Amino acid sequence: MPVSVTIYDVAERAGVSTATVSKTLSNTPYVSEKTRRKVLQAVAELGYRPSAVARSMAQGRTHTLGCIAPNLTDYTFASMIEGAHAEARRRNYFVLTGSAEEAADVKPLLEEMLARQVDGLLVINPHVDARSEFVRPLVEQGLKVVFLSPSRRTSSVLSVSCDNTTGGYQATRYLLGLGHHRIATIVGPGNEAWTLERLAGYRKALLQQGIAFDPDLVSRGDWTPESGYRCVHELLDGGRDFTALFAQNDKMALGAIRALRERGLDVPGDVSVVGFDDIPLARYFDPPLTTLHQPLQSFGEHAARLLIRAIGEPDRAQESLSLAAELVIRESCAPPSRPSLSRR
Repeated sequence: MPVSVTIYDVAERAGVSTATVSKTLSNTPYVSEKTRRKVLQAVAELGYRPSAVARSMAQGRTHTLGCIAPNLTDYTFASMIEGAHAEARRRNYFVLTGSAEEAADVKPLLEEMLARQVDGLLVINPHVDARSEFVRPLVEQGLKVVFLSPSRRTSSVLSVSCDNTTGGYQATRYLLGLGHHRIATIVGPGNEAWTLERLAGYRKALLQQGIAFDPDLVSRGDWTPESGYRCVHELLDGGRDFTALFAQNDKMALGAIRALRERGLDVPGDVSVVGFDDIPLARYFDPPLTTLHQPLQSFGEHAARLLIRAIGEPDRAQESLSLAAELVIRESCAPPSRPSLSRR
């Protein structure tokens, strides 16, 4: 029967005290990088696996984070969760993940996670609804929480967010720079902050160019390709006149391109299209899609790091983060070649 490796063996191999080993494995600050590397090397060489139960009893923590998302299948949410899991593993934490499609689903899921004694909570919440309110009392009671959502919606809670307003502005500004003046947009659900902020950026770019906002050029989707397809047909059936289209995510852009082609319109010859997210398939669209790249896994990594720091250093001031989206120019945009779509 193999002999179990203990913390004393790790300390001896690394030439440090057992207290230093414990601090290193708990990601406690004030351990030098040189010492941290020595300890982690000793851990790897010896195959040391600290007892989760013993560690929890000693530290008063379970080293478990809860993560709540609207669903676990959407690429945006799944990428954030993947980043959070990866960062948590690097810091010896486990992430317990669950989905809450509706606001009413949040409360029972929270109760389940609290019963499992999570040390902190990650909440992926793009919605402007009651689900955030279930979390706020927990923050007031001392639970560490980080939202992955637009930070202006959650100013009293730590958050990691994309600057959606600037992203919407960049997309629209790029189309304006190509010479387009009639720019339609397909937006997401009206109860989601991502929708409102990207639309605000779109409107800001138009205003700066002296172009009046036209609500008839706004069509509402639900983030799916089917809704992008439907929205384009609705715009064209309504006689809407546009030479460019900003879809608030790549999946709606994909459906939009299909619909444009069915109506005999070339992309980008007749209509330029910009998306948002830069999903892996975006570069393989026909044509490859110009879009706003979101570092989605980085959002999750930053959120987990911020949460673990808040847990380990509760008295230290922590700051929310806003990460920029980057315009990725591919082949779905060109200067306008004709003045109007209304005859189509």
